[in-house]
Amino acid sequence: MQIRVARPTDKLAEVVRFYRDGMGLPVIAHFEDHAGYSGVILGTPAGDFHLEFTHAAAGSPGPAPSKDNLLVFYIPEEKAHGEAVRRLKGYGYQTVEPENPYWKETSDTFEDPDGWRVVLYHGDAFAAAGGVRRSEAMGC
Repeated sequence: MQIRVARPTDKLAEVVRFYRDGMGLPVIAHFEDHAGYSGVILGTPAGDFHLEFTHAAAGSPGPAPSKDNLLVFYIPEEKAHGEAVRRLKGYGYQTVEPENPYWKETSDTFEDPDGWRVVLYHGDAFAAAGGVRRSEAMGC
């Protein structure tokens, strides 16, 4: 299974810089003026997760709906987590207070240029699930 999260933006270059340069996600595809849309697709090296950001020639929807709409990256390795935080801060992005205090203990929360929250969680996804076993987390 592959997953792609697609989101419109009116700040395409800034958003790409945040996720490509700050987060370290490589660009895996891009397109120009396809049915009135231009966009960039970034992804993980394994190719199982993509982020697609599009810009409509007619304009795109406005800001993020709330401060609790999150894109969470689980980063188990301490070195990789620290490097991601340092890269984002090096590009001028500062951590923000998470809406939900759960993310405060082992995470760093940033806002991308559109105001969407990005959580860099230092740890494994299922270890972070508050005691939920893998089968329960997957609805089994």
